[in-house]
Amino acid sequence: MNHDSYDDSYIAGILGSVKTIAVLGASPKPGRPSHGVMNFLKRIGYRIFPVNPGQEGKEIAGAMTYARLAELPEPVDMVDVFRAPAAIPGLAEEILAMDPLPKVVWMQLGIRDDAAAARLEERGIKVVMNRCPAIEIPRLGRKLG
Repeated sequence: MNHDSYDDSYIAGILGSVKTIAVLGASPKPGRPSHGVMNFLKRIGYRIFPVNPGQEGKEIAGAMTYARLAELPEPVDMVDVFRAPAAIPGLAEEILAMDPLPKVVWMQLGIRDDAAAARLEERGIKVVMNRCPAIEIPRLGRKLG
C-alpha cells in the first residue's frame, strides 16, 4: 500500500467499521494529544482501552489502563499508537503477537515506519500512518461506514 496518501474511502471504511480501540501511549495528562483523542473517541461511541505501563490499573478517560496489549481483557479492532517512531518496530512485534490480531494499526501524526507497516500488512492488518482519527472523523463526516 502507498502510505504517502490515503483514499477517503479507505480511512472512512476503517473508522466506520472499528468499535474497540487500544490506545498505546495513553496519557492521563489532559494537555497530551493521546488524552484528548481518547476522550473524543469515547465520546463519539468507540470503546477505548488505554495502554501505558506507568499507569497500569489506573483510569484514563474513564477506562481502566493496561500495561501491555497482551493484558487487554478482550480483542480490539484497532491499535492507535501514540509512541515515538523509534518504538514502532518493537510495538509491531507486540501487535503481531496478539490473538486475535487487530484489524487496524493506526500511527498518529508524525509516526511512520514503512518496514513495520509492511510486516503488519503481510498479516492482513490495515495500516494508517501519520494521521489522527480525531481529525479524520470530523473531516469525513457522514462518509463513515
